[in-house]
Amino acid sequence: MAVYRVRVTTGAYLGAGTLDSISVTLVGTCGESPKKLLDHLGRDFTSGSVKKYKVHCSAELGELLLLRLHKERYALFHADSWYCSHVCVTAPDGTLSQFPCYQWIEGFCTMELRPGTARTICQDSLPLLLDHRKRELQARQECYRWKVYAPGFPGIVDISSFAQMESDNKFALTRTTPRADQDDSGNRYLPGFPMKIDIPSLMHMEPNIRYSVTKTTSLIFNAIPASLGMKLRGLLDRKGSWKKLDDIRNIFWCHKTFTSEFVTEHWCEDYFFGYQYLNGVNPVMFHCLSSLPSKLPVTNDMVAPLLGPGTCLQTELKRGNIFLADYWILAEAPVHCLNGRQQYVAAPLCLLWLNPQGALMPLAIQLSQTPGPDSPIFLPTDSDWDWLLAKTWVRNSEFLVHENNTHFLCTHLLCEAFALATLRQLPLCHPIYKLLLPHTRYTLQVNTIARATLLNPEGLVDQVTSIGRQGLLYLMSTGLAHFTYTNFCLPDNLRARGVLSIPNYHYRDDGLKIWAAIKSFVSEIVGYYYPSDASVQQDSELQAWVGEIFAQAFLGRESSGFPCRLHTPGELVKFLTAIIFNCSAQHAAVNSGQHDFGAWMPNAPSSMRQPPPQIKGTTTLESYLETLPEVNITCNNLLLFWLVSQEPKDQRPLGTYPDEHFTEETPQRSIASFQSRLAQISQEIRERNQGMALPYTYLDPPLIENSVSI
Repeated sequence: MAVYRVRVTTGAYLGAGTLDSISVTLVGTCGESPKKLLDHLGRDFTSGSVKKYKVHCSAELGELLLLRLHKERYALFHADSWYCSHVCVTAPDGTLSQFPCYQWIEGFCTMELRPGTARTICQDSLPLLLDHRKRELQARQECYRWKVYAPGFPGIVDISSFAQMESDNKFALTRTTPRADQDDSGNRYLPGFPMKIDIPSLMHMEPNIRYSVTKTTSLIFNAIPASLGMKLRGLLDRKGSWKKLDDIRNIFWCHKTFTSEFVTEHWCEDYFFGYQYLNGVNPVMFHCLSSLPSKLPVTNDMVAPLLGPGTCLQTELKRGNIFLADYWILAEAPVHCLNGRQQYVAAPLCLLWLNPQGALMPLAIQLSQTPGPDSPIFLPTDSDWDWLLAKTWVRNSEFLVHENNTHFLCTHLLCEAFALATLRQLPLCHPIYKLLLPHTRYTLQVNTIARATLLNPEGLVDQVTSIGRQGLLYLMSTGLAHFTYTNFCLPDNLRARGVLSIPNYHYRDDGLKIWAAIKSFVSEIVGYYYPSDASVQQDSELQAWVGEIFAQAFLGRESSGFPCRLHTPGELVKFLTAIIFNCSAQHAAVNSGQHDFGAWMPNAPSSMRQPPPQIKGTTTLESYLETLPEVNITCNNLLLFWLVSQEPKDQRPLGTYPDEHFTEETPQRSIASFQSRLAQISQEIRERNQGMALPYTYLDPPLIENSVSI
């Protein structure tokens, strides 16, 4: 008689335990055990519990290949969800086998788990295991389906497949029963919300990708106080212009930060305007010039007063001190109406100069892509109000490009495509699945929420931005059509933009350190599982994964430079490094500071109510206030800034992997080394920040979430 000792760990989440009957079957190379009911006196599987059992077999089973968990009805109780963390089995000879699960199991079903040792398809030869891989991926591909959201967009998750499959236990999906009086037409207003919400899209969510109860509750309690405060003061319903700029200070009287106060004090200063190109929420917009483009006819005489004696524009171009932020993508963006009033968009060109003190300063601004008498070039020597209005138009363009492309397209939507391809093409035992899964956590859920509340017709984008939803669709599809692998990979991006040596570029400095740490970690993992070019080329699951990303995220566009097939471990390392960096650090850099830099609305206006000025000398305080967004538009947008900048509870900082998907010693050592390097980077960042008037904290590793989750 052989005795196997089984230890079952239930997750510590709220509601993770179950009343259902749980049985286990062990499958080895020499046979399988009888089905064993796991039952002690009292309730076995409570939240956070660790229970031990014995499975008796007539003979030893050999090497354990699979563990089957059978979840069945107990008495007359309805099906009860269960979050199984992992199962450990000790064989009669003392050999320990770990079976990671880390999943919600819904309904009455049988789940098959493999030992924690990661294996590519090339390393499996037994028909039983090859068939298991095939069946697992088939089930996942039926569950997680692609959908086209709009022409030119990356593919997104088709949430309707979750609703269709809720009655099928093999997919372990959540059932949500709509009320009888619910309006199936979906997109409608709810009391207290300023925009329409696509309710049906929020009704169904596969349990292993939805927010935890903790995160959901935290998100709600972040929203209620700020929203209620604005509502009680009538700000969310007040139309019309701001009476004076100082009134904007009082929107968030209880949600001020050190940075938001700094922005309020310095927003109109030229040095701070330039600083934001380096370390604001969109630090990827500017590039170095060797010559001026013909569409921006700035002359030396125009900028000589700022450059000072001893130099000229041509000299500064040769020295690599002249930079350009070009908002060409807005030139043909459709415009929108807010509060029944036409809004306006500009496509400015902003010329910047790196002065001898190491500050990036604005030299000239043209508010269109076409020079001429109706498109004057604004200069720092113009009247204060003319120059401030020109800079505010640039900040409005920054808002539109940042929110739609830098932020939502290049982090949220692309990371959703990476997550979906990973779920569809890589089985749980695959090393790349184990590596990437923590960096996909909650991404499908948060993007579903965004599409239901922000991107939907008459959603928040339609309520607060000058381009509305149609402009959003245009910007994102155009942005993706021009997005390249060089843009995606931080070191290549910095090199291509010619900004590797510019001083005080903390986003670059911190980002490169984190990129290097991720690359080192990924290199060790890839080197362990892929020792040769052939091991990469022959992994059919890996090739299907990268091929699906190329087809669905980048629409098969060869000019993008993204790989459609991987040939070497080095190519795999670069691709994985870029994915993990963009799912974590890049998202933190472009998301976490939105409230800090946007709470003072003139620094990031979401719309403009007057057309760009065609002549100089006409701007006054009154006309400036008439150009800025109205009161209710401002408040609705700032409420969004507040919410997305406050990461809800249930966070997992970069490099934190509480779910032990990797059970081998080598990858575990690599994880520990990665965590140690991140801790060192954090210490370096905090020491540098101590001497700065405005600390740059967005890429401090403990403040970076592992995934796009808000």
